[in-house]
Amino acid sequence: MIPKVTKEIIDLGDGRSISIETGKLAKQADGSVVVRMGDCMLLATAVSARTANPGVDFLPLTVDYREKFAAAGRFPGGFFKREARPSDQEVLTMRLVDRCLRPLFPDDYHAETQVMIQLMSHDENVMPDALAGLAASAALAVSDIPFYNSISEVRVGRVDGQFIINPSREQLDASDLDMMIGASKDSVCMVEGEMREISEQDMIDAIKFAHEAIKVQIEAQEKMRAALGLTFREYEPEPTDAEVEKIVYDAAYAKLYEIASHASGKSERGEKFAEVKEEVLTLFSEEDLVEKAELISTYFKKTQKEAVRNLILDQNIRLDGRKTTEIRPIWSEVDYLPSVHGSSLFTRGETQALATVTLGTSRDANIIDLPSEQGEERFYLHYNFPPFSTGEAKPLRGTSRREVGHGNLAQRALKNMIPADCPYTIRLVSEVLESNGSSSMATVCAGTLALMDAGIQLVKPVSGIAMGLISDAKTGRWAVLSDILGDEDHLGDMDFKVTGTRDGITACQMDIKIDGLAYDIMEQALKQALDGRLHILGLLEETIAVPNETVKPKAPKIITVTIPKDFIGAVIGPGGKNIQALQAETGTTIVINEEGDFGLIEVLGTDQAGMDRALASISNTIFSPVEGDVYKVKVVKMLDFGAVVEFVPGKETLLHVSEFDWKRIENPSDVLKIGDELEVKYMGIDPKTRKPKVSRKALMPRPPRENKPEGNKPEGAQGAKTEEKK
Repeated sequence: MIPKVTKEIIDLGDGRSISIETGKLAKQADGSVVVRMGDCMLLATAVSARTANPGVDFLPLTVDYREKFAAAGRFPGGFFKREARPSDQEVLTMRLVDRCLRPLFPDDYHAETQVMIQLMSHDENVMPDALAGLAASAALAVSDIPFYNSISEVRVGRVDGQFIINPSREQLDASDLDMMIGASKDSVCMVEGEMREISEQDMIDAIKFAHEAIKVQIEAQEKMRAALGLTFREYEPEPTDAEVEKIVYDAAYAKLYEIASHASGKSERGEKFAEVKEEVLTLFSEEDLVEKAELISTYFKKTQKEAVRNLILDQNIRLDGRKTTEIRPIWSEVDYLPSVHGSSLFTRGETQALATVTLGTSRDANIIDLPSEQGEERFYLHYNFPPFSTGEAKPLRGTSRREVGHGNLAQRALKNMIPADCPYTIRLVSEVLESNGSSSMATVCAGTLALMDAGIQLVKPVSGIAMGLISDAKTGRWAVLSDILGDEDHLGDMDFKVTGTRDGITACQMDIKIDGLAYDIMEQALKQALDGRLHILGLLEETIAVPNETVKPKAPKIITVTIPKDFIGAVIGPGGKNIQALQAETGTTIVINEEGDFGLIEVLGTDQAGMDRALASISNTIFSPVEGDVYKVKVVKMLDFGAVVEFVPGKETLLHVSEFDWKRIENPSDVLKIGDELEVKYMGIDPKTRKPKVSRKALMPRPPRENKPEGNKPEGAQGAKTEEKK
């Protein structure tokens, strides 16, 4: 029996469209859809448990995105030829979708929920990650899972001043911004992207443009749900106890407010808050503590959050005593590690990042091999967040999604400031040593310093800052916070990270935890962020004003040369014999890449003399004389019929005795001997011998011809010739 299919079409207004279809695939999932744009097809499914696990007081949501290599007609790499752990790009897409969905589930919904998205068919003109948010939300929309506010995500580019929704990769290459925006019908909830120094107003205009397109996509989901006649499932809400809540609030609020009103450090403040909680616990019997411990803890956190938020709105005072626009104390230094190619320390308040730079050849590039994208990165950034940075002891279980996301944000902030002609592959690593506030923005600042310390000629230095928001929907009060603390991030309504130069924004990341963020709040946040960024940039420039002119002594230098494609084999040698021997002899690393009709050779080394020898050897290998040019050569061998001369080491030819001089020479050794240096003219390939021909006599003046007297001719000879002509 053919299943009944429900379908909606979204018109993008430029000849392109997106379709959403349900009812054909994965029907045992709570909800499933196929989203298609061009030949790109995504399957998204949503499944949620009917009950929450005991003791769970959060939403255990898992978002998974995978790209199947069969979607692009390709084989996976690796020995097993099978998709394995997700790539960084897939993880980043998971995070984009998760950050949009998670805040919009009911606060008291704690059932295990899983959203899975997979690329089933790839279209090279469609970037599938821009459709993942729509697919995830649509799968929830055609289910009974209590997700009441549908969302969507779109990518925005701008080419020749015109905004484009979900541009192709070719259009994106010409764009001055690449932004992913996620939103519900009423509110923007997620923004992430990179820009080429755009203005704050440009960024707001791009968000507004995206939001209008998102509203159309949400309407399509609502039509589909209405056509299916679905209702939301009932679920058991988390337990409440008004009496317990009142006891906790009355006992703790004033004390927590008082503690928050006195500036203190993270550890000191945490200890004082813990003491108040212990006092609250003494108000309950042992029986209550056994039965209601989780409720007491929940209400205490709620009371603490309210006290801190009210303090900021009432008195414009923050936990560490700063005003809303004030930046924490900053200190930094460069050249901290003696053996690395570049290093820096950046400390802002209780957040510290140690950045290192490593320089390499094109062989060290980060290879991207996905069904939807192939290429390489010559600049990449890795971010590490060890548990000791927050005073915790936890097992290390590989790179977390958070580390991938924070590293990607910092990389996007800096990458467009790497010069286009930089010959190096650059790996920048940020080790977060302390964290209380945005460590990703500390990474951007530390990265700028380390790159300049390494001698990378940054186009402009970049700084970053994290903004927060405290708002009260009942009273309409709100406050934008510059350079937020970790507690302010946790207790606040917004985490808005902005990076840029003095001339514009280079990257951003925004997560909203409330509905209905007004654009005037966003404008205020961007204005404060600009002031903060410029302040931090000034401090960075006090540490190192301009990049070092050269790389460090222990860092490799790199020189690139271009050779004709035909000489690549000669430089490499049979089985790599020549190039391997040259690297061993000179202590260099030599990489050859074929680009069109040329070979691009990179010579990397720390010893200039060794690099010079390697370059000279390559130059000798590719030496080819030009017909008509004059060269100084050296005699390396004498023969009975001439001399073997050397243009450069390894390039020899024969100077025949007949080309020594205009006069006849019987013995070549009478004129030349081994070791003599002389100039010769290259005559090209001899048509008779098919070998290169050089001449010494061509550089000498030709002697005049001797005229023989008429009387020497035999008598009657002239008359005989005349007679023959007749």
